[in-house]
Amino acid sequence: MKLSAPKQVTFWVAGVVGLVGLVAGLVPIPMVSPFAFWIVVIGFVILALGNMLEGL
Repeated sequence: MKLSAPKQVTFWVAGVVGLVGLVAGLVPIPMVSPFAFWIVVIGFVILALGNMLEGL
């Protein structure tokens, strides 16, 4: 498997999703805080897919 750098948009989307999850874990946000861990995981998955799939 050949890895490639993700597009800038993919990188920023993954970063924002991960940051939202991090903030939700530290500050109680209704409807988001119970899922803070999974939101961070989704951010990492987006970033990993951006590295593995060319053009994403």
